[in-house]
Amino acid sequence: MPSRRDQIKLTDEEQKAFLEEGWTLQVASNGPKGYPHLVAMWYIMMDGMVHFTTFGKSQKIVNLQRDPKITVMLESGKKYEELKGLVIEGEAEIVEDTEYTANVMAQVGNKYNGIPIPTETPEAALKAASKRVAVRIKPVDIYSWDHGKLGGQY
Repeated sequence: MPSRRDQIKLTDEEQKAFLEEGWTLQVASNGPKGYPHLVAMWYIMMDGMVHFTTFGKSQKIVNLQRDPKITVMLESGKKYEELKGLVIEGEAEIVEDTEYTANVMAQVGNKYNGIPIPTETPEAALKAASKRVAVRIKPVDIYSWDHGKLGGQY
């Protein structure tokens, strides 16, 4: 008999669609006191990897500079039979390139607001990005679930 884990696992195509359509990503890094540092982030998928931007001096960046291990989770659903989620455990790559960061910021702006941020000029975009960095997550392990696949049998 197949395991329930195998029954509810998202296929590669389902994972890709779920990540593309997802909204708020829970991001955990290893905090300075040994506790997980957990924050909610807006993100995009680019080159098959999760990307987000944040201020270069933020706690999550300080944490990731010390230890690049990162875990992110995307979830949806309210009722048990609707619960769907995906966790990526990986290595965070901090990209300290202003143009790259501005590009990620513009794509995040398009996804969440329907417009790039900022829209005035390329110079304004670079100025806004100059205090930020992009984080690209290189997956090491991915696990997922979709309780809807159980067909009401739990």
